[in-house]
Amino acid sequence: MVKTDDCGASPMEKWTEITLLPEWEEEYYLVYTAKKHGKWVMLKTLKPEYVDNPDMRAMIEKEFDVRYNLAHSHIVMINDFEDVPGLGRCIITDDVYGDSLRKLIDEKKVTPEIIEKLRHDLVDAIDYIQTNHIVHHPIRPETIIFTENIGNLKLIDVGFDQRQHMEPADVSEDIYNYGLVLDEALGCLEHKDSKLQKVARRCADPDPKKRYRDLQDLHLALESRSSSQLYLLVGIFVVLMSILAVWVTVAGISK
Repeated sequence: MVKTDDCGASPMEKWTEITLLPEWEEEYYLVYTAKKHGKWVMLKTLKPEYVDNPDMRAMIEKEFDVRYNLAHSHIVMINDFEDVPGLGRCIITDDVYGDSLRKLIDEKKVTPEIIEKLRHDLVDAIDYIQTNHIVHHPIRPETIIFTENIGNLKLIDVGFDQRQHMEPADVSEDIYNYGLVLDEALGCLEHKDSKLQKVARRCADPDPKKRYRDLQDLHLALESRSSSQLYLLVGIFVVLMSILAVWVTVAGISK
């Protein structure tokens, strides 16, 4: 008798078109695309040499626990953690089939639209990861995917542990790696953006003290503003509100 799952399908009927994606290979994991009950998903599982290692098994379980509750439009979402015939225990994620930034860089297909998404969407994703105190591997062109057809940015391999708070060194490392990614992508453009190149190179400065202090400062720099400009605008707003309050008070007394 063939065992079936809760939906009445045998394991092999449940899982079809399982295909390895060697270009998405991670240090400890293999990544596959597959259909689950006819719906495309992605599978992430330990490489064969790590399957019997209890520390590695604990690592993939921890990654599932950490990432399961993450919800961000530019981060790949995790749906489940289960056994898949022939592969073993797998993290199941949304299907994000498309091209990695590494492939786009290698093929000289980086466009201004992609740069804009690195400028905004990638920084938003990093900000979300830091806000949730997620420990993750370095952000690299290989872990940034632009989905097929619509080109939506999706960050994969985004975390394997969670802390009570982020250390300044962790924040600085994220900024450093972002700078490396942005600088390499900018190098593919025919018409260089000198302002963005300046931002990227400051992010990737070997001296952490010369980098942006945090994601807020990086956001401002990418928008061609500075903290001092922001404080000036806030100050002007406060003064205007004070003048308005005085005017309202005087007008009320005059009545």
